[in-house]
Amino acid sequence: MQNRYEKMEYRRCGNSGIKLPAVALGLWHNFGSESVYENARKMLCTAFDLGINHLDLANNYGPLAGSAEETLGRVMKSDLGKYRDELLISTKAGYYMWEGPYGEWGSKKNLIASIDQSLKRMNLEYVDIFYHHRPDPNTPISETAEALEQIVRCGKALYVGLSNYNPTQTVEMVEELRRRNVPCLLHQMSYSMLNRVNEPVIDVLDELNIGSIAFSPLAQGLLTERYMNGIPEDSRAATSWGFLKKESVTPEVISTVKALDGIAKEREQSLSQMALAWVLRRTTSVIIGASRPSQIVENAKAIENLEFTIEEIDRINNILGES
Repeated sequence: MQNRYEKMEYRRCGNSGIKLPAVALGLWHNFGSESVYENARKMLCTAFDLGINHLDLANNYGPLAGSAEETLGRVMKSDLGKYRDELLISTKAGYYMWEGPYGEWGSKKNLIASIDQSLKRMNLEYVDIFYHHRPDPNTPISETAEALEQIVRCGKALYVGLSNYNPTQTVEMVEELRRRNVPCLLHQMSYSMLNRVNEPVIDVLDELNIGSIAFSPLAQGLLTERYMNGIPEDSRAATSWGFLKKESVTPEVISTVKALDGIAKEREQSLSQMALAWVLRRTTSVIIGASRPSQIVENAKAIENLEFTIEEIDRINNILGES
């Protein structure tokens, strides 16, 4: 699509030359070997046609673990490979991937092996961003930073990022990376209207002039119309492997969601569009998930109305219990 870059807003990522699309596509769910490949291919192509040129993965995404990267590798070969220089592709390592003492966390052994495995699965020579997926309490920060440095120096990643680090851990790792002249491009954390625990992390990133990108900005689908009238049989909350559990869909949560939906309707947005716009007030970008192309089309339209009045912010904070 010739005008794809006219449809998306791109934002400077901290103190770098990179601009991130306001909306990125995450391959956490619905892109693995247990999902329908053709649907995954259509979602990836739909996203790119909308100017969503940032695709976010991790080595353990599936299910099965690793299969989301394999799916992207197939789509790169069939459809998107010729656009490689227009795409920003990220992956991560740190959660469990294989048996034995080196199959997770943050040792140099784990991270170097992980990036090599990921590149093979995705049929790529390099990724644009390689994240340490979670802090490791038993490995020195210097060793993890050394591994990230080596990955960049070897050309296997252009930039490094952090994910799920708390404020103190973030500062420590950023300082260690800076001593090695390997700047941290951005930090990825869970953040949504219903989960504001990481706002102190965003405060630190603002001070350090580092980009921020939120995953689960729709709270695993709670901040959509999906659960307003019960739990659909084909929803994440109804699956045995999803992170959203049935017990999380409480009457109190649904009451909050319905109140927020009322404000969204006044703004002439869907609830999901408003929820994404709200997160984008504080972050550089958001990562959306999807189970079908139409969801990507709808959520990409969040950029059409990103401004909130003071009254709207006050009403939303009151609904969220943050007066």
